[in-house]
Amino acid sequence: MSMIKITLKDGSVKEYPKGTPVIEITNDISRGLAKNALAAKLNGKKIDLQSPVNEDSTLEILTFDSEEGPDIYRHSTSHIMAQAVQHLFPGTKFGIGPAIADGFYYDFDAVENFSPDDLAKIEEEMAGIIRADLPFERLEVSRDEALKMFKKAGENYKVELINDLPEDAVISCYRQGDFVDLCAGPHVPSTGKIKSVKLMNLAGAYWRGSEKNKMLQRIYGTSFPKKSLLDEYIFRLEEAKKRDHRKLGAELDLFSVQDEGPGFPFFHPKGMILRNELENFWREEHKRSRYEEIRTPLILNRSLWEQSGHWDHYQENMYFTQIDDIDFAVKPMNCPGSILIYKSKLHSYRDLPIRLAELGLVHRHELSGTLHGLMRVRCFTQDDAHIFMLRSQVTEEIIGVIDLIDRFYKVFGFEYHVELSTKPEKAMGSDEIWDMAIDSLKKAMETRGMEYKINEGDGAFYGPKIDFHLRDCLGRTWQCGTIQLDFVMPEKFDLVYIGEDGQKHRPVMIHRVVFGSIERFIGILIEHFAGAFPIWLSPVQVKVLTVTDRGLEYAREIHDVMEQNGIRAEIDGRNEKIGYKIREAQLEKVPYMLVIGDREVDNKTAAVRKRGVGEKGNIGVSEFIEEVLEDIRLKR
Repeated sequence: MSMIKITLKDGSVKEYPKGTPVIEITNDISRGLAKNALAAKLNGKKIDLQSPVNEDSTLEILTFDSEEGPDIYRHSTSHIMAQAVQHLFPGTKFGIGPAIADGFYYDFDAVENFSPDDLAKIEEEMAGIIRADLPFERLEVSRDEALKMFKKAGENYKVELINDLPEDAVISCYRQGDFVDLCAGPHVPSTGKIKSVKLMNLAGAYWRGSEKNKMLQRIYGTSFPKKSLLDEYIFRLEEAKKRDHRKLGAELDLFSVQDEGPGFPFFHPKGMILRNELENFWREEHKRSRYEEIRTPLILNRSLWEQSGHWDHYQENMYFTQIDDIDFAVKPMNCPGSILIYKSKLHSYRDLPIRLAELGLVHRHELSGTLHGLMRVRCFTQDDAHIFMLRSQVTEEIIGVIDLIDRFYKVFGFEYHVELSTKPEKAMGSDEIWDMAIDSLKKAMETRGMEYKINEGDGAFYGPKIDFHLRDCLGRTWQCGTIQLDFVMPEKFDLVYIGEDGQKHRPVMIHRVVFGSIERFIGILIEHFAGAFPIWLSPVQVKVLTVTDRGLEYAREIHDVMEQNGIRAEIDGRNEKIGYKIREAQLEKVPYMLVIGDREVDNKTAAVRKRGVGEKGNIGVSEFIEEVLEDIRLKR
């Protein structure tokens, strides 16, 4: 019997007979590993544990703790949910059921609408399927066999998916018990691998995301290998509900979204203070990093967007208007305007790099069903910058942007990871240019000693990018900062500089944001801090509370001194009990309260209460102001 060599993740090499199933290899490696194994990666391709290995290969066993593990686990759970729906609601047609972040969903075309009570019934049926420990069996079939099978079952959505597959695609189905689904896999070995399941909610979803198609019913759920993990996840969800930026935004009077402008947020006075502090910080840091601020028009001629490629690649997301019978577009991005400023005069190599920064308002068409507070809007302010440089300056400039982004995120206490996104299907520019750009981004990150993940095919249409994913206090990640390297736009707009040789040369361009969107970043901050912002960001930094009317005049003196020192302060001199005033200030999440009673008036002091700490005792007003100003200066 011929033998094959298997190279494991730790670099060790083992020999097995040709055709040995992965599960047998896993058992040989470790019975503990086999118990937790969900699937495997053979030569980088995800496969089922039952798959045989027929050649020398690299092998990685995937568990729930692996990067790909949760998706495989939850996608298998979605098949179990679909089987339960088939049992309980005959006649239901099946759409798709992928894994998503922290869970899964399945889209159904049911005879009648599901109700929230139905979720409990489906969960109970799923529990029975899990107890039955049905094996997931992979079936590879021809296109004709697949079409015949699903047409006979009346599964028109599956038939549509099969017809859209490339001619040379391997078509596979998975069967567990009496349920068969079209699926590329892989899946866990059997339904018994799934332990703790929770169906979360119902929603409507257009088939394949198009409003032109039928609205299907989507059931969302999640699953974990331990009940404790599920309980922890449910706790985080409940905590997230308390921190919902839409709820806190209304309670703290920061912003609103009106029926007259869906997707177009209104910032209230307190929200503008928060926003202005972020923008002031942004300007300070960019000035320190030698950027020059610009502003470009909101509406520009169609010809510009055709030249940039947005008209061909981004038109469905744009808004349009006409002026003097000429087509114009509301800008969805700031880069063409920045390019026009660069082109407004001739540059020497000595001028480069040129760093142009803009807090630019952009508009993008989003479907109404996707709008979500400040997180998904139709107009937002990008903290954009475009850097025009020599090829020899690329690595240094990318490192400079990385350092800038790192400084920003540290101020807010955010940890982050980075991903390198490569060439998408719809892209401009040759493979050679793209490879050069990708290598440049890799070199910059590796020079700086950064770990990064490759995100294949998710680059911008004009260049690869580095994306920064923030992690908030609930463990959620948010993609905010990005660095995009662009060799294409300079070519399309014929950008030049005069080199040392007196000849014209082509500059390289970086597109980058730090916050990403000011609006979305504010939404993230609201949820991250639960509205209890650091003092430098707080719309009201100090609240002066009087115990009786006798303290009102002294409270006004304190208020005036703080205002003169640039501290945002308010007085609560109402004829209310002090306990009531303190509770209200706590609900408003004010960092400091100064309680003014008779003793404080007589001694010219203030009783200080600090958010999250409580009473700090009586101190002199000057000393208190120095402490607050230091907190603000250091952005504590």
